[in-house]
Amino acid sequence: MSQMEDILELYTQPTDPAHPLVCMDELSKHLRGDVREPLPTAPGQPARIDSEYERHGVSNLFLAFAPLLAWRDVSVTARRTQVDWAHYVQGLVDVHFPDAEWITLVVDNLNTHTLASLYVAFEPAEARRIARKLDLHYTPKHGSWLNMAEIEFSALSRQCLDRRLSDAETLKSEVAAWVTARNAHGMTVDWRFTAEDARIKLKHLYPQIQS
Repeated sequence: MSQMEDILELYTQPTDPAHPLVCMDELSKHLRGDVREPLPTAPGQPARIDSEYERHGVSNLFLAFAPLLAWRDVSVTARRTQVDWAHYVQGLVDVHFPDAEWITLVVDNLNTHTLASLYVAFEPAEARRIARKLDLHYTPKHGSWLNMAEIEFSALSRQCLDRRLSDAETLKSEVAAWVTARNAHGMTVDWRFTAEDARIKLKHLYPQIQS
């Protein structure tokens, strides 16, 4: 309960440019190519593709979402190891939020989402420099729905990924176009669920205090 209320309290804080709130998550995308050319489309007729396809591997997508800034970023990588996570976080610190004192980063409990991953990827001095710029907050077990990055991934999956994409370069291009459009329109999440709501609606999850 403490982790849930910690995350919910973060979502009530006002915008602070020195300490931006960023939600981060990752997702796998299977790359599949057509065995046969799809039939040409016609007005009022949906695309028609053959059910058979070729497997072209799997790509990983890192997504960072700053709800108070209506900003998101997605990076396509071949893997999602500790090193991959560390390099993506380095980009958040040095490229996207270079003037921040620190980044309040909401992540789930995946074993790569730790400051120790920085030391796997970088020399100790560099790892420590990045670590000092991060304020990590973890969603509770079975509580990844509290991470607003999942809402963004849901939109990305529906609007961009719910079709065959044959290779990583095509995936990168399509995702970049989605990010640009969504940022340009200032899309964000209107989060209204609070700790007070949780104490009522999720009362059964809280320990019972014996008087």
